[in-house]
Amino acid sequence: MASLRKVYCTFPKDLIREPVLHYLSKRFDVISNIRGASITDQVGLVYLEIEGEDEEINRAVQYLKDRGVKVDDVKESG
Repeated sequence: MASLRKVYCTFPKDLIREPVLHYLSKRFDVISNIRGASITDQVGLVYLEIEGEDEEINRAVQYLKDRGVKVDDVKESG
């Protein structure tokens, strides 16, 4: 069964122009949905939903971290 994980991603300056999120769906069996973003010349902040099987989501998140993206899970209230 598919799961949904919501994360905040912080992209360092050297990754802003690279298509890192594009490769998530190419390398892993996940669907990524950008829910919000703020990009400057210095940093990229992205609110991202990743949908797929838990193992694929975990692999995709690890890929982001390995590339140098800071990934924080969204804490939902309620």
